[in-house]
Amino acid sequence: MYTIQHQYYVYILTNKINGTLYIGMTNNLERRIYEHKNKLIEGFTNKYGLDILVFIESYQYVQDAILREKRM
Repeated sequence: MYTIQHQYYVYILTNKINGTLYIGMTNNLERRIYEHKNKLIEGFTNKYGLDILVFIESYQYVQDAILREKRM
């Protein structure tokens, strides 16, 4: 039996050294970072210019990624 392996990511963005931080979670890190860098989504990261990726963790299960994001 073939099972699909999923990957989920918790990531941190900033706008400069010692700047504002944003913690997010996604199942498509490449797409999500592209959206942040190109300011395609209104909100906190767009308002504060958060587009520098400084941290990534990966998880197999979405529940683990969500829990880690909340704990951070």
